[in-house]
Amino acid sequence: MSAMPESRPMHVTLERVYVWQLPVRLTHWVVFFSILVLSATGYYIGNPFISVPGAATNHFVMGTARAVHLYAAIVFALAVLVRIYWLFVGNGYARLSQFIPVSRRRLQSLWKTFLYYSFIRHDPDDYAGHNGLAGGSYAMIFGIYFVMIATGLTLHAVDVSIGSPFKVFHYLIPLFGGLQYARLIHHIGMWVVLIFAVVHIYFVFLSSVIEHIGTFDSIFSGYKFMPRRKAARL
Repeated sequence: MSAMPESRPMHVTLERVYVWQLPVRLTHWVVFFSILVLSATGYYIGNPFISVPGAATNHFVMGTARAVHLYAAIVFALAVLVRIYWLFVGNGYARLSQFIPVSRRRLQSLWKTFLYYSFIRHDPDDYAGHNGLAGGSYAMIFGIYFVMIATGLTLHAVDVSIGSPFKVFHYLIPLFGGLQYARLIHHIGMWVVLIFAVVHIYFVFLSSVIEHIGTFDSIFSGYKFMPRRKAARL
């Protein structure tokens, strides 16, 4: 069995690098908290486990859950759109090229990082921004975000009034094979996103504990501490 990856030697000179701009950090946390709210309310909508005595009109528990779910979905969708926009106007660490591993160096980084997280490779493939594996994973999860937004709009379009602008998304129903399939895809997507979040948190803490480059702190401050010769790597 391979040994645990060793932490970076203490004699290596580190340089403070500004990686995550404010829009990246803000959209990250808005998406994170909106996912928590959407998951909790969505699970309740699909499985109403709260029972209250008396007529439903006196409590409006389901209606409240649906309203909170709708507003959280709007916030989530806007945050995703802002992050997509920042793929084209942000700094080098936020650009689209960091998410699509098409260059040879990025593909090599994907494989090296996979080996490192699997405890097969001992030295991390240092990147100030996203390494190849992280970038590819985020590209995949953003694709799932779009599926979640599309299926959510499809389900919501059924309940809105005739004059609502959301009614236009009623035409997406055949695209997903009907409402039941749209609901199933939406439900599965929720669990995929939650599993991704757990794995993402694990990798962040692994990187923070072993590599000592401020990975966890960087999503608050924007800064990482990179070896001087690698500080400019994208």
